[in-house]
Amino acid sequence: MLKLTRLDLIKLPLSLYPHFTVLSRLVFRFTAFRNLLLLYDGHRQKMEVVSNLVSFTLSKVFQLSGLDQNWNVLKTRRMEEKALEVYDVIRSIRDPEKPNTLEELEVVTEKCVEVQELGDEEYLIIIRFSPTVPHCSLATLIGLCLQVKLQRCLPFKHKLEIYISEGTHSTEEDINKQINDKERVAAAMENPNLREIVEQCVTEPDD
Repeated sequence: MLKLTRLDLIKLPLSLYPHFTVLSRLVFRFTAFRNLLLLYDGHRQKMEVVSNLVSFTLSKVFQLSGLDQNWNVLKTRRMEEKALEVYDVIRSIRDPEKPNTLEELEVVTEKCVEVQELGDEEYLIIIRFSPTVPHCSLATLIGLCLQVKLQRCLPFKHKLEIYISEGTHSTEEDINKQINDKERVAAAMENPNLREIVEQCVTEPDD
């Protein structure tokens, strides 16, 4: 079922507003009718059939009116904006060993961030970073820094998956498991020496 946010409505082309107004009224009336009938327990099964039929019909109306295609464009644009928002958070993380940021070393780039919508303003964030050398001994620590910085700084509800880019490290599978294991991440942050290093890497210069 299609779902439009207020931001999406603002970005809709003016030519589509008449279509959307009519469709909004249809959705409202169908929803009100369905909810009224669902009050009667004996009609639940029948109303489920009606609800599915309404959803199918509205989906077809959206497709025929051109709103479906425009919605996909808006959704793609919104995911790209979210990805840039995520990248702005991680780009300034400093390398644990060198006096450079992960962006400067190209450990992370804009293309390494992917965002998918899970629903209810929740997003799945997937990051694939590339260590500077295949035998990098600090890859796990870099993954930990990414985890900590994003969990602290992202203002929206999210789930996080962090991976080493395929083929860029000799033990990428083992490291991927470690940096996505919540218990291991929590245990690592309890180590005072390790926590101090992470804090130095994720703290902004002007913090």
